[in-house]
Amino acid sequence: MGKQILVSLLLIFLIFFLPWLWGGPAREPVPQPEPPPADVQPPAEPDNEPAPDQEEQEPGIDRSSPLNVLVEGKLQQMDMETYLLGVVRAEMPAAFHEEALKAQTVAARTYVLHKIAGGGSANHPQADACDDITCCQAYKSQTDAATDWGAHAAEYEEKIRRAVTETDGECVLYEGAPVLAVFHSSSAGTTQDSQSVWSASLPYLRSVETPEGEDTVPNYHSTATFSAGELRDLLREALPETVLEGSPSNWFTNIVQQPGGMVTSLSVGGVEVGGNRLRTILDLRSACFTIAFDGDEVTFSVSGYGHGVGMSQYGANVLAEDGMTYQEILKWYYTGTEVGVIE
Repeated sequence: MGKQILVSLLLIFLIFFLPWLWGGPAREPVPQPEPPPADVQPPAEPDNEPAPDQEEQEPGIDRSSPLNVLVEGKLQQMDMETYLLGVVRAEMPAAFHEEALKAQTVAARTYVLHKIAGGGSANHPQADACDDITCCQAYKSQTDAATDWGAHAAEYEEKIRRAVTETDGECVLYEGAPVLAVFHSSSAGTTQDSQSVWSASLPYLRSVETPEGEDTVPNYHSTATFSAGELRDLLREALPETVLEGSPSNWFTNIVQQPGGMVTSLSVGGVEVGGNRLRTILDLRSACFTIAFDGDEVTFSVSGYGHGVGMSQYGANVLAEDGMTYQEILKWYYTGTEVGVIE
């Protein structure tokens, strides 16, 4: 009996006290997290310092301004920055000086904001703008522009992006409101007063000197030749009340021209029309023209390109190359205006 008790006490000792002598009671191992897959990076440690480019990435005025734009007949939603990139790609040669590109950007931004402030276009009440140049402004995607630019695509895209971002929200303002910031390709010595072209006088669309010419503008001079029959058909379709008899040299009378050669008005077959109206009817490059007659042929010799009102794009480029800033260029072409953000 005594031997059995001794064995029992020995077993109890082995069970309860030996583990304590070897370092304490056994514990389950603490679970360890599994490593992330090879293509998943572990989260970065929190950083109390802002990223160096955080300020640049925050949306500016243009990125915070939504627009509905009709592009190739389809309604697209985009912000002002995206819209302006497309407009500047389409409206001005990307090889131009950056200050000229900035002037173009501000003019394009101003034009669309002026149009929106006036209630938009009756041609597309569902959209703020479209890509039809007879209604709004041209628009070109980055892909289409890159195709046109070829090896210069990356360089030109970067130039235009800087022009847009570095003028964020800026407009041409007259008495605090965005102006009708129309523009054209090139003029002959002077731009035109809006009243002489559209019969609407605006204080900031006055005739001013502009420096471009045949040395700085490709195809500055052009000609358009018509037979008497072709010319008669075009004129009668647009101006059915005209009397076009006898020699074509008798059809055009009372021609009124500006000093630079821009025709402001003339009589066509007894009907008075504006020079810009005739330009449109005959698809001339500008209303700065002279007329020559040779038997059955009538030739219009034309200088410049566009309606001649507001900013001349080639003139802006010459001024930029001569050291003008984009603000100075805009105030040169839009009389009595300031450049700033609408308050």
